[in-house]
Amino acid sequence: MAVEIPTKAGGLMVNPQQNPVALVQAKLKEVELRFKGWLAKQSIPVEAAVVTVTSAAQGAAIGAFMGTLSGGDGSSLLMPPPNAGSLNPDAMASLKQAQALAGGPFVQARNFAVMTGANAGISCVMKRLRGKDDVQTSMAAAFGSGALFSLVSGMGGPNPAANALTSGLFFALVQGGIFQIGQKFSQPPAEDLNYVKTRSMLSNLGLQNYEKNFKRGLLTDTTLPLITDSALRDVKIPPGPRLLILEHIEREPEFKDRRKGPR
Repeated sequence: MAVEIPTKAGGLMVNPQQNPVALVQAKLKEVELRFKGWLAKQSIPVEAAVVTVTSAAQGAAIGAFMGTLSGGDGSSLLMPPPNAGSLNPDAMASLKQAQALAGGPFVQARNFAVMTGANAGISCVMKRLRGKDDVQTSMAAAFGSGALFSLVSGMGGPNPAANALTSGLFFALVQGGIFQIGQKFSQPPAEDLNYVKTRSMLSNLGLQNYEKNFKRGLLTDTTLPLITDSALRDVKIPPGPRLLILEHIEREPEFKDRRKGPR
């Protein structure tokens, strides 16, 4: 009788005879872990550039899809009238804003690419510099994406700078409110308050499944700067995820100055 020998993919045990979909998911997880491991070792400019480009590409795809669903190039229905030159600046500004919001696939792809790319890039830089992801980081990223959206989409009207500032502030306030509401409703149980930073770190690395390992070994937020490879090994975390966790802790400003002893 043939014996099925399980193999490892991205730190996960995979049976060769199991569902092909599960095999593909395991392979994608392995690629994701390797990519995040590589990205974590890059400088801030490189990481920000990669994050910006990938997020902008995703935003462009979403924008193009939404523009297609809206029925093609909606901006063609909002062409300036023959006497556009005689219209007052406020009327022309309103027309341009309507064109920006009712554009077809290419216009919406551009708009969404700017918003998502700028938001992700600014957020990445802020998190690397400040060592945390909070409402200030979220609002700063939203302000930048809102201001750039106003400039690129043509919604600026007769005073692009002022409108970019207004749009940025509006985006920041909305994002800040959403962030605070999300924090309120996603407040962890009382017994999990010692693992807030740990949970955030593991989530950023795509290693949420190992939170139970940290709890099993009582590796709380307080112990993060002190964690060593042997400590992670003791709680049964595989080599790949261990390297990502140690690299993350090593480069975080909040932790690296408090690292003690060999890893």
